Amino acid sequence: MPDILIKNTRIYYNDSLQPAEIIIERGKITKIGRDLRVSSSDMIIDAEGALTLPAGIDVHVHFREPGMTAKENWYTGSCAAAAGGITTVIDQPNTIPPTTDRRSFEQKLKLARKKSIIDFGINGGVMAGNIDKLDELWKLGVTAFGEIFMAESTGGLNVNEETFEEALAEIKRLGAIATIHAEDEKLHLELEELFKGYFSPDYHSKVRPNECEAAAVQRALELISRLKVRSHFCHISTLEAIGMIRKEKYLATKEKRKPLFTCEVTPHHLFLSMRDWERLRSFGKMNPPLRGSHSIKALVNGMNDGTIDMIASDHAPHLESEKDADIRFAPSGVPGVETLMPLMIAAVRKNILPLKQMIKLTSWNPAKVFGLDSQAKGRLEVGFDADLIIVNPRNLQPIKAEMLHSKAGWTPFDGMDGVFPQYTLSRGEIIWIEESIEAGSGRGKFLEGNGKRSEEGFEETD
Repeated sequence: MPDILIKNTRIYYNDSLQPAEIIIERGKITKIGRDLRVSSSDMIIDAEGALTLPAGIDVHVHFREPGMTAKENWYTGSCAAAAGGITTVIDQPNTIPPTTDRRSFEQKLKLARKKSIIDFGINGGVMAGNIDKLDELWKLGVTAFGEIFMAESTGGLNVNEETFEEALAEIKRLGAIATIHAEDEKLHLELEELFKGYFSPDYHSKVRPNECEAAAVQRALELISRLKVRSHFCHISTLEAIGMIRKEKYLATKEKRKPLFTCEVTPHHLFLSMRDWERLRSFGKMNPPLRGSHSIKALVNGMNDGTIDMIASDHAPHLESEKDADIRFAPSGVPGVETLMPLMIAAVRKNILPLKQMIKLTSWNPAKVFGLDSQAKGRLEVGFDADLIIVNPRNLQPIKAEMLHSKAGWTPFDGMDGVFPQYTLSRGEIIWIEESIEAGSGRGKFLEGNGKRSEEGFEETD
């Protein structure tokens, strides 16, 4: 691996953009300064005034392997991530088989190690009948547990209230994190019956309205508070849920205690709305569904004021042939790992949020919440892995399906502005330059969760 000097760049440092040079040695950032000197044998990247930023960490992807490789696999999914400036992902458990015991975990890990070009964590699944398996999954190295489905979604891992509470209690005992998909299944089923004669494209938003998410978030918050379990809400999408989360975080701050939970929002809930149903039709179907303008405004405000902790793609690819169906029967989910960073950098360019907040949401906070910062992830600082992107925010370009790398072959963001990286570096290796993947299958590293590292003598610190 060649040592690298990145020169003629700008970085975000001490709350401002500053000119800098960066030296990378043995995959780590070793020096940040100006007029740094390197040997003639080292590689020099002239950024020509572009920004160098921490690469993105996407804590919520569905790379579909094992079991659904027609939609995606670890190689294609990780290539899509790299091309979009993501160098670390956490894969969700609803594959075939689901990641719910030692055998299924080891099967997925073997495939990921063989194929992924980027670093990765793996979440453990929760379902009725596997609560006694959570301990072994934790010791095997899962990052967290979930997403725990409070309502039906792809993969059939939804749990009832009894199993949900039992799982949270066990996750608390292990000292792990529960990641929660909060939708109320009872209300959803009642509304499906009520709207069975409704055929407009926005059907899916009608049967999974804001109240579905609000009721589930409220119930989950009550359990989190009672059980004192560390938790993370996936893909929060509504005005009501943001209000509850903001209130609970405010109370925690007022009482000088750290909140027990964090939350994420997706680009599709930030940048798409119910107005897009006519254009997208079944291709806009995801869980939770597209929302109205008031919810989108609340999400943007929450992203800026710290209520929302991170951005995650919920990359959930399906083939065009699968999505091109009646809204009731089309599978839920949209691809998004490759467009997460381009959309967020474009949002900075358009003054939707400041650069510092974008960096927090896409790298600093994901690394801190899920224990990846202790594995040298998430920061452009000396001693951290050189997981970096070089990007020129002026290079706005329309997102087009044909330029993307997911097996899905389509994107709900077609035609929207994005800013794609010129370079993506993972642990000091260039894995993407302009329009070319530069890494081979299997270079990605498994990032062991705290349960396995504790078994090996790792001590977690505050």
